[in-house]
Amino acid sequence: MTQNSSTSLSTKTASSPSWSVESTAAGVCLTIKGKWTALTGEAMLFPQDALPPAKAGQTLTFDANGLDGWDSSFITFVWNVKRAAGQASLSFDSQALPASAQRLLALLPEKTEKPAPHQENKEGILAHIGGATLNTLQEIGTVSSLALQVVKGAVQAVRGKSSMRLKDLLVDIWNAGPSALLIVSVVNFLVGAILAFVGLLELRKFAAEIYVTNLVGIASAREISAIMTAIIMAGRTGGAYAARISTMQGNEEIDALQVTGIPLAGYILLPSILSLVIMMPFLYLYGTMVAIFGGFVVSMSMMDLSPIGYWLSTFDGVDLSQFAFGFVKSLFFAGFIALAACRVGLKAGRSAADVGIAATRAVVIGIVGVIALDAVFAIIANAAGI
Repeated sequence: MTQNSSTSLSTKTASSPSWSVESTAAGVCLTIKGKWTALTGEAMLFPQDALPPAKAGQTLTFDANGLDGWDSSFITFVWNVKRAAGQASLSFDSQALPASAQRLLALLPEKTEKPAPHQENKEGILAHIGGATLNTLQEIGTVSSLALQVVKGAVQAVRGKSSMRLKDLLVDIWNAGPSALLIVSVVNFLVGAILAFVGLLELRKFAAEIYVTNLVGIASAREISAIMTAIIMAGRTGGAYAARISTMQGNEEIDALQVTGIPLAGYILLPSILSLVIMMPFLYLYGTMVAIFGGFVVSMSMMDLSPIGYWLSTFDGVDLSQFAFGFVKSLFFAGFIALAACRVGLKAGRSAADVGIAATRAVVIGIVGVIALDAVFAIIANAAGI
């Protein structure tokens, strides 16, 4: 017998989906008619209490002779029927359904699994500190190993036995050196001009404007030019290194090189690191002269001093040891920036978003690391009396 209208869904058209429940001697028969597709805009829901309580051994069967067509929405409906049959203690018989629908239905679980309870992190502060310390030590060891491989590759390159291509080295030297002259010139010129302007305003109070030459020269040679040039290269070249290597990581080029046995340190990292280490000291010297020239331009417009007198005062007040100190710092800055950028690129993920993240991280690490290294050099210089 067919149940009342509250159990059976009325149809609007002949192709609209509909179902009805009929009790039989063997159990319950679910009659399905119409076209069961999501495009009809009629989502068919099956109430969990729509099936009558069953006796032991009874079965839920289907009558799908009136089924006109179906898609995944029909599978969802049948799965809800299967769950309701389990609650009503009915055996589920899907033999009357289309074979393809039976195969899809077999892929679904017998019942809905409850979500796993959230596991609270019960690690104490000591465990967090210990984990962070171990990760830091592991990263230091990885970077140190990478640096040793690069040094070994550089020695082999001098002996003519390196896997580095000369073409790659020359391209990286051009990108890290001559291509960066414009931005290095602009930044160092403006910094030198600012130093001279601020120095003149203060020194004029003590009638000591002539010492602005020493201020600009020593500050540029010892600190400002080395730091500003390193920050420029961290943002310009370091970010480019990280983006390039992370892109190769995403394109599986790094995996291909490792599979073919080509060493990454010699083929990819060595040209990048060596080019920046070679060009950074020259960029520092160039930036120092540009900064002093910027101070010269401002001083000539604000104080009564001949150009020759300004340059003589500058070279008399700035010892060559200041240039040597800045030169050595620029070497360490370059090695740190290039090595950190390459390491960040190798650690990056394989998606397009990871390329931007790697470039940003390389720039931040490079800038912060350069300032931290400069603080270390300041302590060493103070202890050594430089």
